[in-house]
Amino acid sequence: MLGFMNEEAYRKTMETGKVTFFSRTKNRLWTKGEESGNFLNVVSIKEDCDKDTLLIKVNPAGPVCHTGTDTCWGEENKEDIMFLKELQDFIDKRHEEMPAGSYTTSLFESGINKMAQKVGEEAVETVIEACNGTDERLIYEGADLIYHMIVLLTSKGYRIEDLARELKERHS
Repeated sequence: MLGFMNEEAYRKTMETGKVTFFSRTKNRLWTKGEESGNFLNVVSIKEDCDKDTLLIKVNPAGPVCHTGTDTCWGEENKEDIMFLKELQDFIDKRHEEMPAGSYTTSLFESGINKMAQKVGEEAVETVIEACNGTDERLIYEGADLIYHMIVLLTSKGYRIEDLARELKERHS
């Protein structure tokens, strides 16, 4: 979202922690979310090098656009990598509920050795596709590998975030 602030809007934003703009059409302060409840909660504010533009990072309390979309440009405000957490949550739920007929349930029921074997099989298939297959098959098998790895981690009491934390520590 792009908006205009005057000094009074900036002060109110700093006081409340909610982004407030100056509406040039309404000629008044306007706090995003004042009618919808979809406030923009300030995370950080940075000035540009000329000190005439602000970058305000926020945690939105709902859709940002009045049309109900995540952004005013019709984009989803979600990175694909965030799906891994959703997948982890799905696998956690399967592990907790163990619904009959679920493939994930069958993996948990097969035991740690079978789950580890499945991760190995998927790793080999990923390597084969990397060396001799198509890009599409590489991505397909790589996705299978990650899925089965998350199942294995879950069975051992870990989450995909534990791997992310380890990688972050190695590369920080």
